[in-house]
Amino acid sequence: MFIGTLIYSLVNSVILALVALGFNITFGISNIANFAYGALYILSGFGVWLLLTSLKIPFPLAVPLMLLMTALVGWLIYRFILIRLHGMPISEVIATFGIGLAILELFRRLGFVGYKFSIPVFVDAGVNLGPVYLDMQRILIVAIGIILTAGLWAFTHHTKIGLAFRGIAQDERTALCFGIDSDRVAALSMAFGGALCALAAIVILPLGTVSVDAGYEILLEALAVCIVGGLGSSVGIIVAAFILGTAQTFTAMYMGPHWMMIVTLIAILAILVVKPSGLFGKQKELEERI
Repeated sequence: MFIGTLIYSLVNSVILALVALGFNITFGISNIANFAYGALYILSGFGVWLLLTSLKIPFPLAVPLMLLMTALVGWLIYRFILIRLHGMPISEVIATFGIGLAILELFRRLGFVGYKFSIPVFVDAGVNLGPVYLDMQRILIVAIGIILTAGLWAFTHHTKIGLAFRGIAQDERTALCFGIDSDRVAALSMAFGGALCALAAIVILPLGTVSVDAGYEILLEALAVCIVGGLGSSVGIIVAAFILGTAQTFTAMYMGPHWMMIVTLIAILAILVVKPSGLFGKQKELEERI
């Protein structure tokens, strides 16, 4: 049982990292806390379901289409709404939360409730890892998480757009002096975060069903990982995901699944009390600002 718990802890940790990556990269680049993130996650799930069932589009084609569509939604949110609020954090939070709430409740009003909404697994098979049986979808989640993390590092260090992202994130005024358009980069970061959110949804949601209420849970989990690890820190996200993923899995195994969310909330409260900027956060502590 202990070995099985460790294996599922790894899978759960990678799931949390995938969930938080899109939220974190948008904040890290443009300082926008996208509280519509959970809604984009569910939008991607329902979008794939509609493409498969209503339009009869093959799954290999539906996936990249949904990635592009969700990226477009993120870009549109910035270009038509957030561009007027950029630099006003409270207004950005209120606006994105309102957009997310509207999207989720629209799906509810349209009748997207129940257990009939699901998207297929990539490979319907599994393997035995010692005494533990693990389905291929979870193995693919771990593989995709590793490849995506490495790919993001390479993208931000060796591509023109990635270097522009890093430039704006490190010092916006200096980046502007070098001709980098901050609004364009912020819009791209919203699109990029939306695509990462869609990718997370498409690989994780086959483990269950697509539910409107899951949008709120995904937003909370993304916030928890980012708060514990430190907003804007990629290393912090990975470390926090493994801490929370392991804690959640062991709690579910030995205390019950209903305690998992309690562990997440306790972790948020504890890090806010001990180190409000997060484990690897760059924000100044209170005593440094006074």
